[in-house]
Amino acid sequence: MTGPLVLAIPSKGRLKEQTEAWLGDCGLSLRAGGGARGYSGALEGLEDVQVRLSSASDIAAALAGGEVHLGVTGEDLLAELDPAAAAKTLLLRALGFGRADLVVAAPRSWIDVATMADVDDVAHLTLARSARRLRVATKYVQQTRAFFARHAIADYRIVESAGATEGAPAAGLAEIVVDIATTGATLADNGLKPLDDGLILRSQARLAASLCADWDAERLAQALRLLAIVEGRALGKDTASLTWPPEQDSIARAAMAPFIAAGAMARPHGALAPMSELFAASWALEKAGVGPVSVAQPAYVFDPKSDAAGRLTAALRALAIR
Repeated sequence: MTGPLVLAIPSKGRLKEQTEAWLGDCGLSLRAGGGARGYSGALEGLEDVQVRLSSASDIAAALAGGEVHLGVTGEDLLAELDPAAAAKTLLLRALGFGRADLVVAAPRSWIDVATMADVDDVAHLTLARSARRLRVATKYVQQTRAFFARHAIADYRIVESAGATEGAPAAGLAEIVVDIATTGATLADNGLKPLDDGLILRSQARLAASLCADWDAERLAQALRLLAIVEGRALGKDTASLTWPPEQDSIARAAMAPFIAAGAMARPHGALAPMSELFAASWALEKAGVGPVSVAQPAYVFDPKSDAAGRLTAALRALAIR
């Protein structure tokens, strides 16, 4: 190998804590280098993976620039990349934390403004009465422009925000905002309300890959090994392992046939079924007279048919062929 696989994770805040907790739950505890404030580290059990700690926004840029192989960052930041940069990244897995909505919000005092069509009306009136365009404060320029274009709104201009976007209207810097909201409390505290149809993106943390990093066969193998672990853990948490008496195997398999056809996995004297199907499968076995049936939840379920691994391998292979 010419060098390690580089995985970038957030270096601070709630997203850092959640990412480290996710890795730890997968059995990949982070071992930081350089003390508590170190900006590099390693994963227990995957010694050939170098962990780089950086800001979430820098991770998105590093993925697009090929500086890291894999990274954990917000989907909102990845979606904000320009189209050419976005084409160099591949979303591998939604992680279920770091949830936030990117929304269009207007002053609560605008009681007649509840939709994007209403914003369009206000924009026309603003231009007609004051000869200036409606100002929209945001850090999310790419997504704002695309969303406003989908709603055929043209009479506005973007005020790029470097600080607290939600405070722009009160400061007289803009009329409306496009910003991230988790509970909506910060918007409300600043006298703002999300529009009824103003949801641009439901964001969460994502594991993503760079398609322009310096991949080789060994780095890809390490990435696939990492994906197998995190996907195996996720599948294990969503899977019930049912076991029945060996002498009732043929009856049990007949009872479980519909579930296996729908995706449950047969195993000797038992089956692995989604947790959502546990009670239905148990009832089918009980009706067939099978029992006692024991149920356990595996820590990991390793499935060779990994969607993320397949997409990463196919994308890198396609780039190599070009």
